[in-house]
Formats: sequence, structure tokens, C-alpha cells
Amino acid sequence: MALTIACLACAPSKEAPSGTTEPTVTANATTNSAESTATTATFAASPKAEEKKSMSEYKDRVAELHTTAGEIDIRFFPDVAPNHVKNFIDLAEKGFYNGTKFHRVIPGFMIQGGDPNTKSGDPNSWGTGGSGKNVGAEFNTISHKRGIVSMARAQDPNSASSQFFIVVADSPFLDRHYTVFGQVTKGMDVADKIVAAPKGANDRPNNPTTITKIVIRAAKADEKGPTPK
Repeated sequence: MALTIACLACAPSKEAPSGTTEPTVTANATTNSAESTATTATFAASPKAEEKKSMSEYKDRVAELHTTAGEIDIRFFPDVAPNHVKNFIDLAEKGFYNGTKFHRVIPGFMIQGGDPNTKSGDPNSWGTGGSGKNVGAEFNTISHKRGIVSMARAQDPNSASSQFFIVVADSPFLDRHYTVFGQVTKGMDVADKIVAAPKGANDRPNNPTTITKIVIRAAKADEKGPTPK
């Protein structure tokens, strides 16, 4: 099953090598796409993490991504993407993302992470992993502006899993094709540092930034507010 970021675009020309095991980005006056192959991954979860929670418990939550490059904080939009918010928070609270790397960086576009294969797998497999569970599309009207957090998916719109991306520049060509579920409230300077790192083939950083842990906490007053339109 191939993960894809493909939609109509009016974007600067940028290209990355294509392949079946690594996401591919192609952009020109009419097209932007990214592909990878998803595989099943298993992970340990504590009994507490498995407890069912009501959707109200996902409101006004913030994820602190502690990385080797610094901290990135993300607020969520459960009113427009409840299942994607739940999926990310549940995975984070189980420790799923701990040790994963931002395996793909494209200056002027985005940084991508969330693949469990990046913890210890062959770098050639990076970009092909998932959680073993998919989330149905929740495309919404929020535009992919700088700082927006969205989910990678396969050509099937209902195939998002664990991989996510943070756009470092306005990317409206992705709008209504990928599910926006959050926004960076702190740490875009860290995202800029990550995206500017030296890289090799398939947009893979030479020394990838690692997510050491994710802390889910209640949002502070200045982290709350209406969902962007």
C-alpha cells in the first residue's frame, strides 16, 4: 500500500528521486506528490494506555515533541479531525513515536516523521512503516499554511496511519487532499533547523533529528483558540 501526497498544485518546481520504499515528492506547475509503501509495525502499550477515553478528553490538548534539535509543541483540532487527533494522541501516549526520526526533509515545503522503521530499521526502509492501523479521511477547510501539521496517506484517502508532516512554508496545493489535525504553537525555529539539515538521497537527512519523547498535556490559555478557517 503506497503512501501518497498528490494533488493539484501551483508550486515552485522541486523534485526527489522516485522509489517504492521511500516517499517521493514531485512538484511542478500542476502536480505535487509523495509516495511510500506502508508496512505493519508492532509496539508495546501499557494497560493504562489501552483504556478507552471519551472524545472530550482529546479537547484542548497539546503535544510536546521533545527532539534532539529542540522542542516543538502542537495544538490539535478535534472539532474537524477527531479521529486523527485521537490516533496521534493515543500513539504518543503509548510511546509509539519515541525514538522515531524525521526521515524526510524538503526545504520550502515540509518535514516528515512518524515511521517506526526509523528507530532501528534499514535506512532504505525509512518512509515505509506505519502503526498497523489506518484512519479514515477527515479532509477539512484548514489551509496548509506554515506550521500546520497534517497526515501522510496512501493513494486510498482512508489510509493515514502514523506518519505526519509539518509544513514549513504555505502549501495550499495540499488543501482538502490531506487531513490537517494540528498546528505548531512553539518551535517553528526547530522545524526550520530540521528542514535545513544536510541530506542525501530521497531527501533523507545525513544526521536525522530524533523524537526522544512526546508529552501530552492540557493546553495553556495562550494555546487555545478557534480552529483556523
